[in-house]
Amino acid sequence: MDRQTHPLLSRRPFTEKGKIVSAREAIDLIRDGDAVATGGFVGIGFAEHLAVALEARFLETGHPRDLTLMYAAGQGDGKSRGLNHLGHEGLVAKVIGGHWGLVPALQRLAIEGRIQAWNLPQGVISHLFRDIAAGKPGTLTRVGLGTFVDPRLGGGKINDITTEERVRLLPIDGEEYLFYPALPLQAALLRGTTADTLGNVSMEREALVLEALAIATAVRNSGGLVIVQVERLAERGTLHPKDVHIPGILVDCVVVCDEPEHHWQTFRTPYNPAYSGEIKAPMATPEALPLSARKIIARRAAFELAPNSVVNLGIGMPEGVGAVASEERVLELVTLTTEPGVIGGLPAGGLDFGAALNTQAIIDQPAQFDFYDGGGLDVAFLGMAQVDGVGNVNVSKFGPRLAGAGGFINISQNARRVVFMGTFTVTSEALEIVDGQLRLPEGGHPKFVAEVEHRTFSGELAAADGKPVLYVTERCVFALTPQGIALTEIAPGVDLERDILAQMAFTPLMPEPPRPMDERIFREQPMGLREDLLTLPLAQRFHFDAAEDIFFINFENLKIASHADIDAIRDTVERHLTPLGRRVYAIVNYDHFRIDEALLDAYTAMVSDLERRFYHQVTRYTTSSFMRKKLGHALEARAVPPHIYESAEEAREHLKDPD
Repeated sequence: MDRQTHPLLSRRPFTEKGKIVSAREAIDLIRDGDAVATGGFVGIGFAEHLAVALEARFLETGHPRDLTLMYAAGQGDGKSRGLNHLGHEGLVAKVIGGHWGLVPALQRLAIEGRIQAWNLPQGVISHLFRDIAAGKPGTLTRVGLGTFVDPRLGGGKINDITTEERVRLLPIDGEEYLFYPALPLQAALLRGTTADTLGNVSMEREALVLEALAIATAVRNSGGLVIVQVERLAERGTLHPKDVHIPGILVDCVVVCDEPEHHWQTFRTPYNPAYSGEIKAPMATPEALPLSARKIIARRAAFELAPNSVVNLGIGMPEGVGAVASEERVLELVTLTTEPGVIGGLPAGGLDFGAALNTQAIIDQPAQFDFYDGGGLDVAFLGMAQVDGVGNVNVSKFGPRLAGAGGFINISQNARRVVFMGTFTVTSEALEIVDGQLRLPEGGHPKFVAEVEHRTFSGELAAADGKPVLYVTERCVFALTPQGIALTEIAPGVDLERDILAQMAFTPLMPEPPRPMDERIFREQPMGLREDLLTLPLAQRFHFDAAEDIFFINFENLKIASHADIDAIRDTVERHLTPLGRRVYAIVNYDHFRIDEALLDAYTAMVSDLERRFYHQVTRYTTSSFMRKKLGHALEARAVPPHIYESAEEAREHLKDPD
């Protein structure tokens, strides 16, 4: 990789205080043809003041020209800010970007074929910055296989004039990998909060730290120019060394932003200390979502949450999962994350997306994608715009509209479970719910198509890996199988033929009749999700200790609400103990156990039958005196010795007592 030093930096390192320059003085150092890397996520961490100065210089002088631009996350507001300042023909010649939906000015140049353009996974680009910094030949990963980034499916190229291969297939020991080659970078436009006169930069008021260090190191080691925009200056030696995120040895120019609107914390919020972790803000309970298609989808998706899981919520429809989780009081049971480096807290939405209130940690973006790519996410909730019969998903390109993949490919490919969320069709008409039954609008543009236009997620690859994948809509739910997607659930009031099959370009698998979606999803009142999540699955409530010959049954917090619940207990005990061919001892935990009065007789009949067939003796315990009396009387009525104690120790002590 070429590391020719920028000719204007021959006197590096600059003398103390010589690094403090105006935006125009710094931008004048960028030459025609330079490769420029920018940091930012939407508006967080983006050097708006420098971008405005770069645009002004080009419009005034026609230089610098033919830049190569490289960025990981989308950096813009969907209108005129962020990288939209660089959307002038002649200013950029090549763009390598992770997300394009927020930069319509650049998007237009790419779609019209006026620049060479690539869309690569956001996490790959963040890692590529780090690998360029380390002098490596590029980034080797499985991320992107089977998607439009795979060279067999387009190599991430956006238009026909883009011919250079930026992705190569590289098999190793029989396994397929993708190789993303490194390229030298001549300039970096970065942002921080405070810089001292040596160029050390801290980020105490920033909502994210992103890949600033990786970019600065990559450009410095490529012989390039590192420019950092800050809010304020400090004397040398006054920044705590652990607060410095970009060391001064990497920084060539420090630009103090004298226009506050060019240094907002996000493109929506000038400054919120809770976003930067400087304070813990009181967590106001957000208003409950109205009962709509969005809430129905978010509610069904929320059933896929599990206590202690690490979760990623995508932008848009998946944000509703956070609102439902808050309403159902389960937010504290999971850890929400976002790809730029937020762990914990409540992620923000809209132009604040990427920030979060009251986070546990804010790490750099390459490290977050290390965690994601390595399988650290338990479940990811992501949007879907097109789905085909083999389970492929498109969220990146639709005709002339280029959204880009962002972190979607990294996340969907490597999360342990994925839940895609979206309305069944594209329609502007709202559905109605009458007595818990859906009333759907007619028509709508199909989203379940014969073949996706752009493959952002590979159903075949996920199925081959055995990844659990759901596709959740307001009217039905699909699951990925090795043979394609199968229709598994259907909403109340929905007609299978008219409302589902007739609106699809393919026929889904239906190995079994679709079961009804949970009726609680379609009611105004909360669903009781917290209780569901804190209830241990039945299969995990039984354990046989062969050494002690004791069968342990944990019914703590269990609620018996139907005859099916009773049958499930009987079946589970039979599966565990029938193969033994002999009787065992049993201890049952009935703490916080609940049972409907109408089911008590059927339950104790089942208990009596199991005790007769499988147990030498059973002891039970609960701290509830009411439950000891209630259950004890019911068992005695069945001629079953109750043996109900107040503690586990007492139950164990009396288990093999012949009296």
